[in-house]
Amino acid sequence: MRGRVLIIAGSDSGGGAGIQADIKTVTALNGYAMTAITALTAQDTNGVHGVLPVPIDFLVQQMRLVLADIGADAVKIGMLATADIINAVADTLAHAAPGVALVADPVMVAKGGHRLLDESATGALIRRLLPLAAIVTPNVPEAEAMTGIDIRTVDDMRRAGHALLNYGAKAVLMKGGHMDGPVLTDLLVTRDGEQAFTGERVETRHTHGTGCTLSSAIATGLAQGLSVADAVARARRYVDIAIRTAPGFGHGHGPLNHAHTVGDFA
Repeated sequence: MRGRVLIIAGSDSGGGAGIQADIKTVTALNGYAMTAITALTAQDTNGVHGVLPVPIDFLVQQMRLVLADIGADAVKIGMLATADIINAVADTLAHAAPGVALVADPVMVAKGGHRLLDESATGALIRRLLPLAAIVTPNVPEAEAMTGIDIRTVDDMRRAGHALLNYGAKAVLMKGGHMDGPVLTDLLVTRDGEQAFTGERVETRHTHGTGCTLSSAIATGLAQGLSVADAVARARRYVDIAIRTAPGFGHGHGPLNHAHTVGDFA
């Protein structure tokens, strides 16, 4: 089942995260991926070594042309870097894609520790993008930065999730990958209730791009007409297999296997 997904994010020269991971994910799940690139990064599995922002007017041009010609059934947002970029993206989406399901992945820090969102831009992210989001997908450090809540337990995740709902998001997937323990819990929080997703933690260093991959998989599901809960459940299965069958490339945080068992997710 096709679904048109516009991805607004940065490029990863190593191919494991960012636009490259997003395109692979959407394609593997039988969606149609389009892109508006926010920045070029020079990175490998050891970290980010350089960032070259795309001029904002050119970013907006990418968005407007794609939306006017091809259209989109869902939009996924990743690395935006600055408040000015966030404001331009929010303005363009409000004008050119009103009502289109938005998956907001608040990319703040890369796996290797390189900061990908200016600290001063967090407020703009909360004010401008969360009210547009069908779902926001923060990990624990991102949720802590946006809410000021220290997250150590599932109850803390719940409180932070509700705080993000109060900022305007329609749903929040609190990702538990940074929590301790052999069982990983993600918590989907909506105004109608919550649903916990649990799974066995995979002990591996090959986890580069998991956040990008998960959010793009969710966006593909929404673009194909799945409910938020069903899109999250399918996306988590896809990421779990992608981690377990990772190719083992690189000397640092290696990439996932985005091309696994495509037929299972068509």
